[in-house]
Amino acid sequence: MIFLEFRFHGRGGQGVVTASQLLVASAFKVGLWGQSIPMFGAERRGAPVEAYARISDTPIRRHSQVYRPDVVAVFDPKIMEVVDVSRGLKPDGILLLNSPTDKFEYKFEGFRVYFVDATGIAIKLGLYFAGFPVVNTAIVGALAKATGIFPLEAVLEVISSTWSGRIGELNAEAAKLAYTSLRGG
Repeated sequence: MIFLEFRFHGRGGQGVVTASQLLVASAFKVGLWGQSIPMFGAERRGAPVEAYARISDTPIRRHSQVYRPDVVAVFDPKIMEVVDVSRGLKPDGILLLNSPTDKFEYKFEGFRVYFVDATGIAIKLGLYFAGFPVVNTAIVGALAKATGIFPLEAVLEVISSTWSGRIGELNAEAAKLAYTSLRGG
């Protein structure tokens, strides 16, 4: 049985809500059920934001925010200075950090910690929005590999149906690079 709850941490403008939607759409591609739950408040570009998602192999009846995630994705490692990203994360849960390095001053014991340089990938591919690197498609590609609940091909199909032309190609490439460069676990 599959039932996974996700929490996304990032800053306004990084594509946190879009990543949640892409994750759920990717799950739909392989016959799973899903919910994408945006968390809106007084967000502004650069302010800490959260989004949530649920993926299951049966219909989902729960409609609240996620309090005890199985998976947490962190779009900006600096957010850990102001937010406890591991709060409520289930023991042996997955913590995915956007970071060029595996070395952190924070200790995350009892979790499976993965690293992907999503910012570096976005910069390399020129994926910017309003002057900031957009890391959401790279994060979703990395989550596909870290969780193993759907193949990369599902993510690539969703990206291609969301963005056309060169933008779609670059975002698909970001997902592929993140999938293949995921470290840790």
